[in-house]
Amino acid sequence: MAVVANETTIAQKLEALLKLQTIDSSLDSIKKMRGDLPEEVRDLEDEIAGIETRIGKFNREIASLEDEISKNRNTKKESEKLVNKYKDQQMNVRNNREYDAISKEIELQQLEIELADKRMREFEFKILNKRDDVSETETRLFHRQKDLDAKRKELDVLISESEDDEQRLLKDRDKAVKFVEERLLRPYDKLRTNYANGLAVVLVKRGACGGCFNVVPPQRQADIKDHKRIIVCEHCGRILAGVEDVITASKR
Repeated sequence: MAVVANETTIAQKLEALLKLQTIDSSLDSIKKMRGDLPEEVRDLEDEIAGIETRIGKFNREIASLEDEISKNRNTKKESEKLVNKYKDQQMNVRNNREYDAISKEIELQQLEIELADKRMREFEFKILNKRDDVSETETRLFHRQKDLDAKRKELDVLISESEDDEQRLLKDRDKAVKFVEERLLRPYDKLRTNYANGLAVVLVKRGACGGCFNVVPPQRQADIKDHKRIIVCEHCGRILAGVEDVITASKR
């Protein structure tokens, strides 16, 4: 929490806000120099995580189908054993009724064998399709990973070029924010979020707001110069920290 002595004047409060704004604007410039790269890297990382999850799902489905094939292969083997057993029993039947009963059991087991073969063919076909999906998805993963590696390298270069400046500015910001009242810091942060250029505190330049460029009336400019109260732009709501003096060339 920012702590400020009670005797801090309006001028000092505005000076503290303006200093914070200057630091934040410098940090914004560094981020702007990096462009959309940080976001692109994050998007690629999220996409790759999604692709890897999809590949994992396909592999689990393949494993499940292979389990089903194994079960049906075992079922087929058991049915084949029973068929051989029943055929042996047919050789020793005592009457036609026993022969017919065993023949029906053989037919049932042969149907089980046919059904197991059919199921295994279906599962094998599904596995082929799933493996095609895996291959296609892995190819996509390979290319997206290459894109990510390239983007990361590019971003690392940009970060390394400005890392020292950024760290220094962040330390300066930590110091500067301590001199800004909490009740001013909240609207300051909100204003920075509201505007793309991140300007929450501006000067009046050439008679206009330095944020929205709308004209600031002379009397209001005089009030801003007096530093008796904090004044905001009536058009954009930005804090007006002062009036920039325009230096004109003297006539010779």
